[in-house]
Amino acid sequence: MSGGTELAWFKSTYSGSQGDSCVEVAIADQAIHVRDSKDTTRPPFTVSHESWTPFLRALGRA
Repeated sequence: MSGGTELAWFKSTYSGSQGDSCVEVAIADQAIHVRDSKDTTRPPFTVSHESWTPFLRALGRA
């Protein structure tokens, strides 16, 4: 994220339905950002677009 661009966060479809495992994702030009919606003050985990699908596969989600 550069130039002060605000990310558009959305709740991941992989988040728990009980509200206790909420993961938010923001897709930017250079990377995909992942954060815990319960603690948005922590820096997000960032992964490149090229690594996103292998990342999901490693989690058993793709």
